[in-house]
Amino acid sequence: MLAVSVRRAVALGWGAGWTPLAILRQLSSLPIQSFPKEVKVVEVGPRDGLQNEKTVVPSEVKIHLINLLSEAGLQAIEATSFVSPKWVPQMADHKNVIQGIKKYPNVTYPVLTPNLTGFQAAVECGAKEVAIFGAASELFSKKNINCSIDESLQRFKDVIAAAKEANIPVRGYVSCVLGCPYEGKVAPSKVAEVAYKMFSMGCYEISLGDTIGVGTPGGMRDMLRAVLDVVPAKALAVHCHDTYGQALANILVALQMGVQVVDASVAGLGGCPYAQGASGNVATEDVVYMLHGLGIQTLVL
Repeated sequence: MLAVSVRRAVALGWGAGWTPLAILRQLSSLPIQSFPKEVKVVEVGPRDGLQNEKTVVPSEVKIHLINLLSEAGLQAIEATSFVSPKWVPQMADHKNVIQGIKKYPNVTYPVLTPNLTGFQAAVECGAKEVAIFGAASELFSKKNINCSIDESLQRFKDVIAAAKEANIPVRGYVSCVLGCPYEGKVAPSKVAEVAYKMFSMGCYEISLGDTIGVGTPGGMRDMLRAVLDVVPAKALAVHCHDTYGQALANILVALQMGVQVVDASVAGLGGCPYAQGASGNVATEDVVYMLHGLGIQTLVL
C-alpha cells in the first residue's frame, strides 16, 4: 500500500527535486488514519475563481455557471463577494448574481462579506450564508483588507454578532497558512491562533488557505497539527492553490488528518489580486476525481 502511495505521489508531482525516498519519508511521518467516507466540496470558482480575471465577466454568464454547478451536485457554491467595486471590479454585480441564480434545494450559496457594510448589503439581497476573510500574515492582511490582523478580527466581531441575530451562518477564511508573498514562511502557531479566534467568535467552519500555493505535504501536516490542537477537525476545511503542483498531495494529507471539507474551483480558476504570482485554485474536477478514486463520496456527478 505504501509503495502504491509513493507512486501516486510521484504521479501527482510533489515538486521539483522530490525523490521517491523523500516522498516515502513524508508519507511515513503522517498519522495513520483512514480516509473519511464522505467529503464536502465547496465550489469557490464563481467568487475566488473569477475575482482576478481582468475582463469583467457578464452577470448572465456568472449566473449560468452557478446554475450548472448546482446541477452538478455541489453542496456549497460561493456565489459572489460584497466588496467595494473599487477594490474588486469583477464583483460589482453581486446583487444581480445572488438574486439571479436559481436556488437549488440542499445547496448553500455563501457570499464574502469583509465588513458589516458588506454583510448588511448581502442580507438585503437575500444572502443566507456569509464568509469572512482573515489572514495569518500581518503584511498580507494590510495589503488585502487594509488593516492589521487584530483590527480585522474586531471587524469580524461586528459581522458575526449581526449574523447571529439574523440566524445566518458564518464561514471563516484564514489566508496565507503555508506561506505569504510578503513575509515568506508563516508559523503554524500563528495560523492556529487566528483560526482559534475566528472559531471562538462563532464561525462554524474555518477554511485554511494556501493562498499562493507554496505549501508541501510536510508543511500541511505541521500546520494542521497546530490548528487541530485548538479547532476540531469537523470545523476545518482546506483551500489549496496549485502553483507548484502540490495541491492534491496537500489535500490528501489533510484528509488523512481528519479534514472532511475541501475548497476547489471549477477548471482551476483563480488567483489573488494581492498575491502576485499566485496560480489558480485546485481544480474541482481533479479533486472529485481523486476523491472518487479513493472511494470517498462527494454527491458530485
